[in-house]
Amino acid sequence: MPRRFAWAALPDEKLLKLRVKDLKLTLEGTWLEECLDDLHKELARRGIRIRPHAWLSDEWFSSEASPGIAIPFYLAHPRLMRLERKKIIDVEGGSRAECMAILRHETGHVMQHAYQLQRRRQWQKLFGKSSETYPDYYRPNPGSRSYVQHLRLWYAQSHPDEDFAETFAVWMGPRAKWRKRYAGWGALKKLEYVDELMEEVGDAKPRLVSRAFVDPISTLKFTLGEYYEQKQARYMTRPPTVHDRDLKRIFSDSPRHRHAKKASTFLRENGPEIRRMVAKWTGQYQLTLDALLDEMIARCRALKLRAAGSERRMMVDFTVLLTAKTVQSLYSPSRRWFAL
Repeated sequence: MPRRFAWAALPDEKLLKLRVKDLKLTLEGTWLEECLDDLHKELARRGIRIRPHAWLSDEWFSSEASPGIAIPFYLAHPRLMRLERKKIIDVEGGSRAECMAILRHETGHVMQHAYQLQRRRQWQKLFGKSSETYPDYYRPNPGSRSYVQHLRLWYAQSHPDEDFAETFAVWMGPRAKWRKRYAGWGALKKLEYVDELMEEVGDAKPRLVSRAFVDPISTLKFTLGEYYEQKQARYMTRPPTVHDRDLKRIFSDSPRHRHAKKASTFLRENGPEIRRMVAKWTGQYQLTLDALLDEMIARCRALKLRAAGSERRMMVDFTVLLTAKTVQSLYSPSRRWFAL
C-alpha cells in the first residue's frame, strides 16, 4: 500500500502549485521496489555483479557520476500517475512491463559508466564514440537493421550511448530469442559483442562505485505546474499539416448532411480510442498525436464537416488517415526527434 499524503486529496489546480520537493516522496514501500528487486534477480541470473541503486528525480536517467538509476517521481504514487496521464496522456514506465524495459535500458548506461566500456576500441567500432555531442534532435531511419528495437521511436539511433543501452536491454532477454529475432541484422554483431563483453566484465569489480543520488527529488524546487508546462512544450511539437482534402474524403460538407453529427464532435468522442490504437502501432507518443488530432478537429470545425454515413467506416478511414500522417512524418527528411 502506498503511503498516505495529505496532498493526494487535493484537486489538480492546488496540487500543481506544490513544489516537487515538498511531496516528500521516497521509493520505499512503492511498487517500484519490487521492479528493482526483479531487475537485480535478472542481473544475478546473467552473472552480472552490479546491483544498481535507484532514487526519485524528475525523469529517467543514469549519470556518469554515479552508477545508479533515477526514476520519475510521479511513478511513486497513484495520484501523481493520474495527474501525469491527464497532462501527458502517456505515463512513461507506468506499467510493470514498461518499467522493467526502461530499467534494463538504464542498466545498460550503468554498466557503461561503471566499467568505462566506451573507451574500448571494439565498443567504439560498433557503437561509435561516446564523446559525440548529444543531439537536441535526432532523425531515425525506421527501416534500419543496424540497431535493435527496444524502447519506442527507434531510440537506439539517437546516440552511441543509447545504442549500447538499447542493445544491452535486448541482450538481457533469452539468448535464443534475440538470436532468432535479429538473425540477418547488422544489430546481431552488437548483441554478440555485448554477450562476450558481459562474460568478461560481468563479475569484475567496477571502476565506479559511487552510491550518490544525482538531482534527487529533495532538491527539485520547481512546482508541478512548472514541471508540466515544460514537459508539454517538449512533447507537443508541430505536427505535419493536415490537408482539407483528406478530411473531406471521410466527412461531408454537403448541405444535405447538415443535420448529421458534426465531424468535430465525432472525433472528440472517438479520438482517444483512435489515438491509442495509432500510438500502439507507430510508437508515437500519444500527446503528439493528440496535438495532431486537435488540429484535425479544428479544420473539421472550420470546414463545417459532418459525420454522415457508417460510423464504423468513418472510424476505420480516420484511423488509416491518422496512421498515414504519422508514418509520413516518421520518414520525412525534415522530421526532427527530441533526444530525451
